[in-house]
Amino acid sequence: MKRKINLKQKIKRNKKFISLFVFIITFYIVFQTLNSSSLKITNKKLINYILKEITYKNKNISTITKEKLKTIYKDPTKLLLTTKSNLIKKEKKVIPVIKEQTKKDPLIYIYNTHQQEEYAPSNFIESTLSPTVMISNYIVENNLENNNYETYIETDSIKEILNKNNWKYSYSYKASRILLEKRKKEYPTLKYFIDLHRDSLVKERTTTTISNKKYAKILFIVGLENKNYQKNLTFTENINKCLNEKYPTLSKGIYKKQGPGVDGVYNQDFSPYTILVEMGGYENTTSEVMNSSIAFSNCFLEVINKNESKTNN
Repeated sequence: MKRKINLKQKIKRNKKFISLFVFIITFYIVFQTLNSSSLKITNKKLINYILKEITYKNKNISTITKEKLKTIYKDPTKLLLTTKSNLIKKEKKVIPVIKEQTKKDPLIYIYNTHQQEEYAPSNFIESTLSPTVMISNYIVENNLENNNYETYIETDSIKEILNKNNWKYSYSYKASRILLEKRKKEYPTLKYFIDLHRDSLVKERTTTTISNKKYAKILFIVGLENKNYQKNLTFTENINKCLNEKYPTLSKGIYKKQGPGVDGVYNQDFSPYTILVEMGGYENTTSEVMNSSIAFSNCFLEVINKNESKTNN
């Protein structure tokens, strides 16, 4: 009788062990499958997919309807969720759309002196993607082009320029200056230059909530070691004023920099309409950054609309 009980207990223990073993193996296989799929999805492909999903030109919808676009603008998180799930399911079918840009007369140039600045992963997929500040470029571009302002986004690598010239990271502004001059020669129509960055402060200092929606706070940098800095400052102040009126608490203001240990110019001597924008911090999520990118582009549009109307009159 005792032997039978021991045998039953042994069988019971073995069943539990087998079940646990099967669970561990299954979890490992699923984890490895997800991991291998995710690792194939580069940050560039995420940007490509976002661009493909939300871009339409000359009011002709290419991949989505106007109604869907309005929904995305109200809640960019929906776009990210769709994007990430589709990237896993259709990773092999994702066709890159970042290629040689066929621009005719772009007015606005968007670039990132520090292209490798990353945002916080908010889930497993994002942790393998490591989304960078470059994601903001395409959200801003989409809004500008939908309002008939042709925009050029810089995709050449700053890191490659640094390596080629054997320059340290501190020479990044010198590297981005090369690209600024190159694009201006190619497209003399370029007038406005937006350098998008990411702050390095903790989330409590880089996040705000407006109408129950979270935003990554925005900070403007103006270098005072440019003799014509006042024009850049006035342009930046107009955008900042709009943000304060339409999105209270979103902007942290304008940080004026000069002196030892800082660049002090930030290539703002290149044009009276060259601005440096820090969009959130390293702990902000992509959806928070997207909300802020839309808000910034709305105010940027408002300011250049006034500016262009004065120029044309």
